[in-house]
Amino acid sequence: MATGIGILNLILALFFWQSPWPAAVWPKEIIAPRSSAPQIAVVAERSAVFVPGENIYLFRQQAEEIQPIASITKLMTALVFLENNPGWEKSYKITSEDQITGGRLTLFPGDELSIKDLFYTSLVASDNGATIALVHASGLSEAEFVAKMNDKARQIGLRQTSFVEPTGLDDRNVSSAREVARLAEAALAFPDIREATQRREYNFFTAGGKEKFVESTDYLLFDEADSPLRVLGGKTGFTNQAGYCFVGLFQDLTGREIISVVLNSAGKNERFKESKALVKWIFENYSW
Repeated sequence: MATGIGILNLILALFFWQSPWPAAVWPKEIIAPRSSAPQIAVVAERSAVFVPGENIYLFRQQAEEIQPIASITKLMTALVFLENNPGWEKSYKITSEDQITGGRLTLFPGDELSIKDLFYTSLVASDNGATIALVHASGLSEAEFVAKMNDKARQIGLRQTSFVEPTGLDDRNVSSAREVARLAEAALAFPDIREATQRREYNFFTAGGKEKFVESTDYLLFDEADSPLRVLGGKTGFTNQAGYCFVGLFQDLTGREIISVVLNSAGKNERFKESKALVKWIFENYSW
């Protein structure tokens, strides 16, 4: 085993020496798959599995290729909003400027709700109108907000990631599977974002007494099958060009955590099936 790990470390060292990316450190306690481990076939065009806190990728498939990321964009929107939050209990009234075509629509002009309810509607339901309203509630113009999103991407070290608007409807919001994992690591480190993306559903009342109810777009949160995997947060995304996308933070029974990314999967449900299969394969064939 020691010889195998030594050879693996040599191969990794040569790879990262030639790579334009910052070298990752391969902790000695992470053991590569045994030689008898079954192969895994991932149909999603681009994918990656990342160990948060370690800067280690345990799986990559065309992970450096750039593509639209659809509503995964909202993780960056949430990150920037937290730095410009006027206060969770402050209220915001929806106007016609918050109305946007595409995806779910939960809020309508005249609806008045707390900033916290607006934040949860954006992330739980992936509501585009709520996301635009959240930007407006920050006090920044959309152009100023998007500039901060791109600044934050640079701060995190994302070289292939850029944004032109905050919802993900525009296919010029792009990244790679490799960097989506890093974005998720940064976003889900914040309890407010992690808590929102763990919610199966969320309900609240507007100031006028209207009850609002939203459900998560992350179907893995509704998986009732007996599973050793726990979903700690994540984000879905879809446009015709991006395909069906999903990034999730998973934990096994021993407390190990990994981030899985699948981009341009074959279908709405396939992205979840592939994510679950890939995560299960990693936990069964790697040890750390």
